[in-house]
Amino acid sequence: MSETELQPEEKTIPFFPDHIRTEAWVTAGILALAVLVGILGMITPVGLEPPADPMDTPTHVKPEWYFLFLYQMLKYVPKTLGVLIPIVGIIILMIWPFLDRGPDSPRAVRFRWILTAVLMALIIALTILGALS
Repeated sequence: MSETELQPEEKTIPFFPDHIRTEAWVTAGILALAVLVGILGMITPVGLEPPADPMDTPTHVKPEWYFLFLYQMLKYVPKTLGVLIPIVGIIILMIWPFLDRGPDSPRAVRFRWILTAVLMALIIALTILGALS
């Protein structure tokens, strides 16, 4: 290749100040939009209903289906116990593999099957009761 056939120089855009200026404009636009929303919120507040009361749950409120059994359980047991039962259950499930290291006897396997069946029947029954209430 001769000296006359050199590659043409590629056009590049410098990072500073071009890119910095572009980012500053984007940041200023987002900030202006946030200020505009804040000013509109101050001019026209939305207070259409009374403030929320955390101690008063409306009767029409229901959780999703996968939380219905917990919600229904709170109707049958005291509130403190109703909050502690799921937490203790999860802790037991987490530490059970570390506690149960011995060989499985048929009696232990049968006990676990019965315990699982009873708990699942209870969860299903509470879910159905919660859906119907």
